[in-house]
Amino acid sequence: MAPCSSFSLMLIPFPKTLSPLKPFIVRACSTPPPPAAPAEEEGAGPAAPTRGDVFLERERSKFAAKALIKEYKKQDEYLVRKKKRKEKKLLRAKIASAGACCYGCGAPLQILEQDAPGYVDPDTYELKKKHRQLKTVLCGRCKLLSHGHMITAVGGHGGYPGGKQFVTAEQLREKLSHLRLEKVLIIKLVDIVDFNGSFLSRVRDIAGPNPIILVITKVDLLPRDTDLNRVGDWVVDAVVKKKLNVLSVHLTSSKSLVGITGVISAIQNERKGRDVYILGSANVGKSAFISALLKTMGENDPAAAAAQKYKPVQSAVPGTTLGPIQIDAFLSGGKLFDTPGVHLHHRQAAVVHADDLPSLAPLNRLKPRFYNSDNESTGLKGFSLFWGGLVRIDAVEVLPTTRLTFYGPKKIEISMCPISEADEFYKREIGVSLTPPNKSENWTGLESVHELKIKYNKKKGPVCDIAISGLGWISVEPFGSQNAEEKEKENENEEKENGNGEKENETGELQLKVYVAKPVEIFVRASLPVGKNAESWYQYQDLTDKEIESRPKWFY
Repeated sequence: MAPCSSFSLMLIPFPKTLSPLKPFIVRACSTPPPPAAPAEEEGAGPAAPTRGDVFLERERSKFAAKALIKEYKKQDEYLVRKKKRKEKKLLRAKIASAGACCYGCGAPLQILEQDAPGYVDPDTYELKKKHRQLKTVLCGRCKLLSHGHMITAVGGHGGYPGGKQFVTAEQLREKLSHLRLEKVLIIKLVDIVDFNGSFLSRVRDIAGPNPIILVITKVDLLPRDTDLNRVGDWVVDAVVKKKLNVLSVHLTSSKSLVGITGVISAIQNERKGRDVYILGSANVGKSAFISALLKTMGENDPAAAAAQKYKPVQSAVPGTTLGPIQIDAFLSGGKLFDTPGVHLHHRQAAVVHADDLPSLAPLNRLKPRFYNSDNESTGLKGFSLFWGGLVRIDAVEVLPTTRLTFYGPKKIEISMCPISEADEFYKREIGVSLTPPNKSENWTGLESVHELKIKYNKKKGPVCDIAISGLGWISVEPFGSQNAEEKEKENENEEKENGNGEKENETGELQLKVYVAKPVEIFVRASLPVGKNAESWYQYQDLTDKEIESRPKWFY
C-alpha cells in the first residue's frame, strides 16, 4: 500500500444507484512517509546556461524590443497618414458641398438674392440643372463685369462697405487654407507695376511646403526700350533678399503672350501629375494669365482648347473671383485652378471707392513723367507734389538738380505747389482737380506721414524708388536735371583734379516727406531699371559660382 499522510481520506467509488448513507472509517498511516529529495534549482548544476547562452538570450531580447518599437512606429505613422487623409476628405467635402458654382467667378449659384454674387434666373437654373449643365452657367454679376460694370463683392474691407451676401477678405483667404495639406504646384503671380505691393511675402502661410514658380505679369506696361535682361536680374535680386525659395522666375505679358511658353514648359516639367493652383493678390491678373495660358496650350492640347470656352471672367474690380474655379486644362490628368485673390489692406484699391478703381489700373505702356524746378538755386526744395488725391510728397531738403520721375496710371494727374500752401490747396482741390477720390465725402485724407532720409553719392541714375502700394513708383534722382554736356564736363574736371583717373564720390542726404492714406504702405527699394537710360547706370552684381548656382533662373 502506497504511503499517505496521516490524515488522508480513502476514496470510495460513487454508486450507480443512490442508497442510504453509511458511516465509513478513516484510518491513519502507522509510519510517516520518507522526506522527498530536494529539487535542483533551475539553471544550477549541469543545466546551468553558459555565457554564450546568456549573450544570445540578451541579443534576442534586444532584437525583439527593436522589432516591437518599429512596429509601434509603423502603427503611429499609419494613424497620422489616416488622420491627414481624413482631413483632406473633409476639406474636399466642404468645398464640394457648396454645390454648383459660376464658371466666371466661382461663387455658388443661387436663385434668391438678385443683387448678390452667383444669382441665376430660376427658370434658367432649373433648365440647366435638368440637363446637368450647371457647370456652363454664368451668374448675373459676371455678365455685368464682362460688359465693363464695376461691381464689388468683397465687403468689410477698406472702401467697400459691404452688401447682401458679400464675401469678406478673411473668407476668401480661408478658401485657400486646404493648399497647405495638398500636394500641388503653385504658380505665384506678381504685378511688375506694383511689385512690392502685390508680392505676398507670407505666401508660405497659404502654400505650405509646395513648390512655387514665380510669374511676373504685365511687363508689356513697362516703358519703351526697357531691357528685360536687366529687369529679370533686378527681380531675382529682390526675390533673394525676400528669402523666398522658388523654382524659377518668368517675365510675362498676358496681352502680348511674352514668356507664356516658358511658363508652360516649367509647369510640364514640375507638375508630375499634380494639380496646379494660380495664386496671387487681388487684381494681379490671374484670370488674364489663365486665358493666355489656355490659348497657348490649346495649340497642342485639346483639353486646354476645350477649356477656353468656359474661362474665368476678367475685370478691374479686385475680388472678381470669389471661389476656386476648376479648369480641365491637362489631357494627361490633373486640374488647373483659378483662386480668389488675396486682399491686402495696404494697397490703394482697399481705400478708394469702387467707382475710382478703373483709374488705378494702367491700360497702356507707362510713360515717365519728370518733375524738377526751373529755379537753378533751389530746385524742388520747398515744394509739394500731389499724385491725384492719393499721394503727397514734400521736398524738404533736396539738391537743385534733384528730379522726381513718376511711373503709374496716366489718368491720375500730378500737381505742384509750395509746401506752405499745400494743406489749404489739398482741402480746396480734393475731389475737383485732385482725383481720385472723385467723392470726398467719406474720404479720411492723407493721415499717414513717412519721413524719408535718402543717402546719395555722385553717380549716374536714380538712387532709389519710392513704391506706393497699389499705385506705382517714384524714381528719385539727385542729379537728374543736369543735361548730358554738364555731366560730362563735371566728370572730366573731377578726373583732372584726381590725376589718377579715379572719381571722387560726393555723398549727401535728401529729405522727403510722403503722405498717404492710413492703411497704404510705401516701400523704399533699389531702382527698377526701365527705359533706355537704365543702360548707363544699372550694374549687374559680381557673384561667385556658388551664389549663381543657388539663385533661381529667370526666363522671358
